[in-house]
Amino acid sequence: MIRRRAERRRTTRAAPSPTEFDRRLIAPMLIGSVLNPINSSMIAVALVPIGVAFGAPPAETAWLVSALYLATAVGQPVVGRLVDMFGPRTLYLIGTGLVGVAGLLGALAPSLGALIGARVLLGFGTSAAYPAAMQLIRRENERTGEDSPAGVLTALAVANQTVAVIGPALGGLLIGVGGWRAVFTVNVPLSAACLVLGALWLPRARPGSADRARGVDLPGMALFTALLVALMLFLMAPRYDRWYLPVLAALAAAGFTARELRVREPFVDLRVLGGNVPLLVTYLRQLLAYTTAYAFLYGFTQWLEQGRGLSPGTAGLVLLPLSASALAVSALTGRREAPRGKLLVGSAVQVAVCAGLLLAGAGTPLWVLPAASAVMGVPQGLIGLATQNALYRQAEPARIASAAGLLRTFSYLGALGASAATAAFFPHRADTPGLHELALFMLAGSALLLAITLPDRSLSTLTPQERPEP
Repeated sequence: MIRRRAERRRTTRAAPSPTEFDRRLIAPMLIGSVLNPINSSMIAVALVPIGVAFGAPPAETAWLVSALYLATAVGQPVVGRLVDMFGPRTLYLIGTGLVGVAGLLGALAPSLGALIGARVLLGFGTSAAYPAAMQLIRRENERTGEDSPAGVLTALAVANQTVAVIGPALGGLLIGVGGWRAVFTVNVPLSAACLVLGALWLPRARPGSADRARGVDLPGMALFTALLVALMLFLMAPRYDRWYLPVLAALAAAGFTARELRVREPFVDLRVLGGNVPLLVTYLRQLLAYTTAYAFLYGFTQWLEQGRGLSPGTAGLVLLPLSASALAVSALTGRREAPRGKLLVGSAVQVAVCAGLLLAGAGTPLWVLPAASAVMGVPQGLIGLATQNALYRQAEPARIASAAGLLRTFSYLGALGASAATAAFFPHRADTPGLHELALFMLAGSALLLAITLPDRSLSTLTPQERPEP
């Protein structure tokens, strides 16, 4: 009798409303999706103390940023494709479990090389949650018959944007309490929360997983990995003596293209993707926007500590207004998709902030610095929402997780570009001339983003609510 009652309670608890989004999915989706941005942003204020601890210059500690994004740039679309094929639960649990392991390894790392290895593992571990979340949103909208995911997509974007900019302040607090190793230990409780919530609420795999396993395009994934790794290693340190890396990237790209056009179930369906020009442009916008965003996060933060002489904790507090403005903008604009308007305003504000950095110097009044951060939060709150909503409408539904993974890949390519630019413009220390050179680099990318968005009227016809009447 007791067992039957317990089973009835479990059955009742497991049955979501047929017309409403299953709210039990929101917590594991949100916590899992913020694992990458919180680790990306906390490291910004830890680079200087880590460099001091291991006697490493900024050009070497930049690998702590590059390693995570290189691993995640590869991992996101690969894991996203596996999520499309097998469902989100297993990949989510494996990935978030790896995050906890990586956190422990980072906290105990005896050398910079070991710490970089922990960041690589962390990158792979954080690759599952966002593609899984996008597929869960698609599944729920199909189950309920409601084609209005703006609210959940907004929550996802707000969580990521907010955590990304709270991260420096949190990192500064943790460093002040327990040293730089504390920024790695935070992954342990986050990983545990993801494992518990994911095991409780994520749906189990659909029948037929064994059959789908035979369709995994392992050669395509391997060629894609080789292409990205060779290209990124060259871009992070472009020199004449590394000529073989772009050659390897070109060969891998040729092999990847030939493979994907021939195989029945490709890892990336180049036929569909090549014909989907709006989605390709969305990926380009993501690359440009996040190159500027992360160059500001890493470069401006390091300049605050070395060029302006602030402590890591104070530098994190200077960036805190970025979080508040990003959250406010996202909350105010999230219910209406309007990707074109958001992209135009966001890119224009990026241009203005980058131009303002050209006037920054050691004598800049302290109050100006958090004001600049607050203004930079406006594009943080707009552009991420716009590209995420655009992708949801433009991507093929059956490949939404892998498409979302590729969107994140272009974010990480932007982060890698920003990291490489920061290392190039700050070869020895983050001084004011280097900040000005970095600002010019950011200004060029922001201006290009504005230029490719301004004439694109197709963005105004993406959503059913905004399509013109026939």
